[in-house]
Amino acid sequence: MNRLVLKFGGTSVANLERIAHVADIVAARRAETRAIAVVVSAMSGTTNQLVEWTKGAAGPDLHGKDYDDEYDVVVASGEQVTAGLLALALRRKGLKARSWLGWQLKLNTDEAHGKARITGCDNPEFIRSVDSGEIAVVAGFQGVDENGRVSTLGRGGSDTSAVAVAAALKASLCDIYTDVDGVYTTDPRITSKARRLEKISYEEMLELASLGAKVLQTRSVELAMNHRVPVRVLSSFEGPVPSPNTGTLVCDEEQIVEKQVVSGVAYSRDEAKFSMIGVEDHPGVAATIFGALADAGVNVDMIVQASAKTEGRQNIVFTCPDRDASHAKAVIEGLGKKVGYESLTVARDVAKVSVIGVGMRSHAGVAKTMFQALSDKGINIQVISTSEIKISVLIDASYTELAVRALHTAYG
Repeated sequence: MNRLVLKFGGTSVANLERIAHVADIVAARRAETRAIAVVVSAMSGTTNQLVEWTKGAAGPDLHGKDYDDEYDVVVASGEQVTAGLLALALRRKGLKARSWLGWQLKLNTDEAHGKARITGCDNPEFIRSVDSGEIAVVAGFQGVDENGRVSTLGRGGSDTSAVAVAAALKASLCDIYTDVDGVYTTDPRITSKARRLEKISYEEMLELASLGAKVLQTRSVELAMNHRVPVRVLSSFEGPVPSPNTGTLVCDEEQIVEKQVVSGVAYSRDEAKFSMIGVEDHPGVAATIFGALADAGVNVDMIVQASAKTEGRQNIVFTCPDRDASHAKAVIEGLGKKVGYESLTVARDVAKVSVIGVGMRSHAGVAKTMFQALSDKGINIQVISTSEIKISVLIDASYTELAVRALHTAYG
């Protein structure tokens, strides 16, 4: 049976008027198939309010092991409200609908409350309900851990919920409705030349999402790629039925006929650069440093290691999210004599700019074009990181928009 999953973000269900519009969209999509599941986020602003309440109740130890499970109970309630309201709106239109919460859906996760990872989704009753023609309205962002406790998937987790539901249903398509009409070559707010992509590969979208593009949550793209779920990004602020060539389809690379050398330019201002000067040069030092950071939950990105002026010493430079900078600094300082560094500096006025494209695999000169474009604008590169389909550079944050425009133009 042809099954369809639709997901609506917070701005799409921001109030009762928007929820009524979503009900119109769902009703219109019934013409395509009778087997539909709808995944919803909390109403815009609701999760922020719930988080503030948990902070007020728990105090400074909010994210200690004794609090995270109850934190999830509170913040997951926003999606529950939206699911119930949309089910009511659909019933008002004469459609058969019911809400499903994470524990009812049996969206199983690990016990990492607040950032849980999905371990499975297997509920034959849910699949039978969808196939019977009853519209399933699923509360996104939430699941249930091994102990039967409510868990949440982290900010943007409703995207991941939608892909997980689509994978469980073996859906032919998972449509993610947002407040933008697709994935663009870069941020349209920075350059008016940004254009919407009709198709983008899973690998490219995964890189874009991880490098600062806010359209899809990184883990949702990873899950879609692993289960080969076709995902389309659409705007909920347009007509009920998407027209041909609307939105952006995230799919296998083989489905894209014309592959661009560079498909997009992404940026992130949430970066901090750590420079450890004069670190003792012997086996195990890097493992000690980055092992301690990993144990502390700090996600390290760019890493550069080079010989120092002093014999037997090395310099290590790495980046991490700016929100983790203070925590990471405390971890490094806590290592003390274990790594024997001479000095530590932290720069928080930096930004990461990246170019992404599967075409890089078969084209030379991509790095040359990037470095020349930045040089022509007088932008100094502090750190460079590469992969098979990505080149990222760390620059002064004040040059972010100039760099994005220059690179967007350089790659056409």
